Amino acid sequence: MTQEPTQTEFDLELRLLLEAIYLRYQHDFRRYAMASLRRRVGQAMERLRIPSLAALQERVLRDPELFQQLLPFLTVQVSEMFRDPAFFRAMREDVVPHLRTYPSLRVWIAGCSTGEEVHAVAILLAEEGLLDRTLIYASDISPQALRAAEEGIYALERIAEFSASYVAAGGRGSLSDYYTAAYGAAVFDRALRRNVVFADHSLATDQVFAEVQLVTCRNVLIYFDHELQDRAVGLFRDALCHRGFLGLGSKETLRFSRHADAFTPFVPEVRIFRKR
Repeated sequence: MTQEPTQTEFDLELRLLLEAIYLRYQHDFRRYAMASLRRRVGQAMERLRIPSLAALQERVLRDPELFQQLLPFLTVQVSEMFRDPAFFRAMREDVVPHLRTYPSLRVWIAGCSTGEEVHAVAILLAEEGLLDRTLIYASDISPQALRAAEEGIYALERIAEFSASYVAAGGRGSLSDYYTAAYGAAVFDRALRRNVVFADHSLATDQVFAEVQLVTCRNVLIYFDHELQDRAVGLFRDALCHRGFLGLGSKETLRFSRHADAFTPFVPEVRIFRKR
């Protein structure tokens, strides 16, 4: 009988797998939080019916299609529309008045996953009369997630929760104004994505690509170790214009970041910060 690896042995093999993925595919997960990676790679092995990390590494290195199947497990594609409604209400009431002062706007949604937050931000900006003069960069490292975000199609069973969050976030109408229901799915209006650029971008390896007035990166940093969190926040600092805004997830903070001094709390209870 094959003996199960100890956690130390499993972690060693996991680090070797991540190093191999980086060298073969240039996707860098080496600074992701280990506890989360253990769980997600274990789920991937079960789903893909691969008995060991050594076998997974061997197959991934030789089979790019298998790597594409593994990628969603590594990137945590979990998102909701208007998640944490208080955040969007604060964006509408406290941040938008400042954004109005710019003749044109650039927004970066980092780690956009399957696009729920992209559509939420676009709806908010549309209702505030800002979408037509805004360019939104929506970035992620998962090609599958980016394709789903560009399609803007979500299961109809999720819409009731999205709608309740939209109302709680201060929505000015009905969420149904922005989608068409058909065949068990909600298809969101293409006009919401007219000014959106979807792009493959890694917070672990890539650099800043534009100056923006607003960055949102919510519930992404929690999956990074401290060093990678610092790198990501440094990118946001460099991308933001003077007095630009940064929105993080409800469990994320700048308190222990080496870039904390570059920001001041703006609406701290919902993790909105402003560049000094």
